[in-house]
Amino acid sequence: MSRHALITGVSSGIGAATADKLLEEGWRVTGLSRTLVKRDSDAFVSLSVDLFDTAALKRALVSLPPVDAVIHAAGMMKAAPLGDLDEETSEKLWQLHIRVAEVLANQLAPQLPTGGRIVLIGSRTSTGAAGRSQYVSTKSAMKGMVRSWAAELAPRGITANIVAPGATATPMLSQPGRESSPPKMPPIGRYIQPEEVAALVGYLLSPAADAITGQELVICGGGSL
Repeated sequence: MSRHALITGVSSGIGAATADKLLEEGWRVTGLSRTLVKRDSDAFVSLSVDLFDTAALKRALVSLPPVDAVIHAAGMMKAAPLGDLDEETSEKLWQLHIRVAEVLANQLAPQLPTGGRIVLIGSRTSTGAAGRSQYVSTKSAMKGMVRSWAAELAPRGITANIVAPGATATPMLSQPGRESSPPKMPPIGRYIQPEEVAALVGYLLSPAADAITGQELVICGGGSL
């Protein structure tokens, strides 16, 4: 039987590219997103879930068949300088990036098999970025959380990692609210493509990556140089 992956944020961007990548490799994929997603594959199931509704997310997870991998790709970005920070934005970012990841791991990690995988989509800016402190704080928090999970799950042969892209050609690049901190073109002269990020996620899900855990793997086109 083919392996089964749960992916959040499959309606666009990195989540969509990762779903396509895994389907091509013979995985079964369940996608969580606010809107239902159609794909020409019997191996793909779309579930409409508002990730800002923790109770709804927990109900959806209970109904899932066993999974072998959990990929949390849903995200949002909002930039704001000091003086313009607001609590609502902070709460939304924390809910989507951290609380959802916590719920996914808490409910699904106990039943992951040997060789199971957890991958969170982080950000190259997790070390700091002017005008993005609220966003960065959530992506930075992922590192401590994932390293803790990796240490806890290693004896069961399960890995937990972060894939941290730089500026990637997704709808997030043009989200409202980025005016105070616009994306910078990487030194390679182009934005990262979602398919390139998905390829790295796919590698981490493969048996070849059994020894990689508790890491933040950056794919940034030289942006961190």
